[in-house]
Amino acid sequence: MDRIDDLLTRAVDDIIPSKKELEDVLRSGAKLRVYQGFDPSTPNLHIGHMIGLRKLRDWQRLGHEVIFLIGDFTGRIGDPTGKDESRPLLSKDVVDKNAKTYKTQASKILRFDGKNPVKIKFNSEWLDKLSTAELLNLLSQVTYQQVIKRDMYQKRIQEGKDISVNEVTYPIMQGYDSVAMDVDVEVGGCDQLFNMMMGRDLMHKLKRKNKFVMTTKLLVDAQGNKIGKTTGNAVNFTDPADEIFGTIMSFPDDVVVKGIEYLTDVPTEEIEKIQKAISGGTNPIEFKKRLAFEIVEQLSSENEAQNAQEEFEAVHQKGDLPQDIETQIEEGTELIDVLTRLSSSKSQAKRLLDQKAVEVDGKTTQDGKIKLKKGQVLKIGKRLFAQVK
Repeated sequence: MDRIDDLLTRAVDDIIPSKKELEDVLRSGAKLRVYQGFDPSTPNLHIGHMIGLRKLRDWQRLGHEVIFLIGDFTGRIGDPTGKDESRPLLSKDVVDKNAKTYKTQASKILRFDGKNPVKIKFNSEWLDKLSTAELLNLLSQVTYQQVIKRDMYQKRIQEGKDISVNEVTYPIMQGYDSVAMDVDVEVGGCDQLFNMMMGRDLMHKLKRKNKFVMTTKLLVDAQGNKIGKTTGNAVNFTDPADEIFGTIMSFPDDVVVKGIEYLTDVPTEEIEKIQKAISGGTNPIEFKKRLAFEIVEQLSSENEAQNAQEEFEAVHQKGDLPQDIETQIEEGTELIDVLTRLSSSKSQAKRLLDQKAVEVDGKTTQDGKIKLKKGQVLKIGKRLFAQVK
């Protein structure tokens, strides 16, 4: 694949109006303005964001103008996509606090300095300034039927659940971002298609301009569950390297090939060989370690990735204790009290016992009343260890 082909194919779900039309524009030598928006509803970027950020990086490397948009206005409303109930409004202070380190986190993937740096913008720059007349004019471009046809809204109507007016305005506000920045391309996850198409429609109506929509694939398991949403599989950019490595090693086997395609620079030809090997019965653990190494290297460094892999292999494959094992547990403490402290709640501690996720000196126990003895080693879940001093 050449770089344009790779841009338009790898981890891409769809291109609207068509891949060919966008490819023709790119091969003509035209330079485009491309953006993706990130709502700061939480303080951390996570592995799901990494797919889009890597795609923005590809656009940047090809010399296009790339905008990293922080949705500090739309983030207050809250994206209703995939939500079964209305989301509460967030205050400006909360959103601003969440967004404080977004640029620093995104810089693990994107380059904000040097030649052709990625630009950073906040959509409050234009959305906060809309007058009542301008807002009414914007809303008049969209019909009720156009918005309410979304599957998620139809499901809520059938279940008798509320749909707040601010949720209905969310895709319109997000769509206006394209108009305000006069973009040529919007990048986003395939679950954002409705919102992105709203922007495309508004660009036609208000700018008489075609906007390409590039949707990226989602990292999901065989059941369609997003990795990162499943309990125990969240990977934040700010997590320690060994924790990121260990969490990725807990991913379902069926996401290994997808992860390598979406989140690494492993050549396509090599990915095809990996897929063939796994389909032929090869244990995917070594390929999963490759995925974990590549991700940690991007989010931290090659040295951190090497250390994280060695730690994982020592603890989980050779049975050694981790180097940074927790030792601040008093002899005679009841197991349930230790679990409560380490998991933050007694109910979670009980769940760990019920799920047989606790070992004492290598033996599974469900008895929270046992009193711990000096030198005993606890293993909680797959990655947490503690020792009684």
